[in-house]
Order: sequence, then C-alpha cells, then structure tokens
Amino acid sequence: MDAGAEPSDPQGRSSIEPDRGSLPRTVLVAYATRHGSTGEVARFIGDRLGTRGLAVDVVPARDVRGGVDGYDLVVLGGALYSGRWHRDAHRFLKRHRAELGKVPVAVFGMGPRNPTPDAFAGSRSQLARALARRDWLRPVATEVFGGVDPPSRHPERRRDARDWGVIEAWCYSVTARGTRVPTTDVPPSA
Repeated sequence: MDAGAEPSDPQGRSSIEPDRGSLPRTVLVAYATRHGSTGEVARFIGDRLGTRGLAVDVVPARDVRGGVDGYDLVVLGGALYSGRWHRDAHRFLKRHRAELGKVPVAVFGMGPRNPTPDAFAGSRSQLARALARRDWLRPVATEVFGGVDPPSRHPERRRDARDWGVIEAWCYSVTARGTRVPTTDVPPSA
C-alpha cells in the first residue's frame, strides 16, 4: 500500500500522486492475463477512457513490440497468481524499460477473489514485491482490484470480487493526474 493511502478505506486502496502535468491524450493499456479477467478489466478501462475522448490502445502486454514512448500514459495490469505477478507484465517492463522512464506508468494487479481486507492486504504486498524488483519504476498510481474465479472452476459458485465502480474511478483519477514523469536517480540499464 502506498504511504498516502487513506486508513479509513476498508480495502486500503492506494493513493494517487499529485498533479504531474498536462492531461494525457494517448493511452496504452497493456495487460497480462491467464484466464481473461485482467483483459476484461483492461478493456473496461480502455472503454471508459475512450468515452473521455482519449485515444486508447488496449493490447496484451506480450504483443506490445513497438515503442511505448509515443503514449502520454501507459497503464499496465497483470494478474497475481500464487504470490507472483504475471510474467508477461514483468517481461513488458523489462522490454520497455528505457521508454517507460520517459512516460508516466500506472499499474494494477488483479488480486483476491475473496474481498476481505486481509486478502487485499496480501495482494497489495504481492504487487509491491513484484514492483520492487524494478527499482527504477516510479508508477504514478498503483492499485489492486478484486479477482474472479476462472470460468472452469465451479461455475455455479464462481466468485467475482471485481468492483467495476472502483475500477472506473481509479482509471479516471489516473488520467486526471497528468503526464509528468516521476524522477528517478536509477540509470536506465538492463
């Protein structure tokens, strides 16, 4: 959890950094998914941003081969599985490291299917550990959203902890923060 999170928030959601510049016009929403839930959330975010007049590309992280520095904002989402963030999200960060130092990045993880405060705290900790491996990365926002059971797992009892209102509010707040990149003293090496 970010240090600025409101303690009164029952799920301990992260805070958003203060205004960082002009509003974005172009957004890349890249996602890493195994069963499709993260892709659904990424498309939802892209749709909502598109209704605000932004040019949005929603692409699986593994398929982003071109440059990302032409975007005003990059949103990267990945599922959390057994304490680890999806490997395609890690590969995306590694592949685009130099460019991501020049564009604001917001990050989300798809976490617990059980929407309890302890489950969210565990998932936030998992995402924080994953991002700590990239000490050069300074996200303008991070968040963990509730997850959903895979379609094949007991469809009659399928748990879905996604809160679409929370997701929508987060994506709007991220774009409202602007496009100035947080500074870092870490050199852009591999």
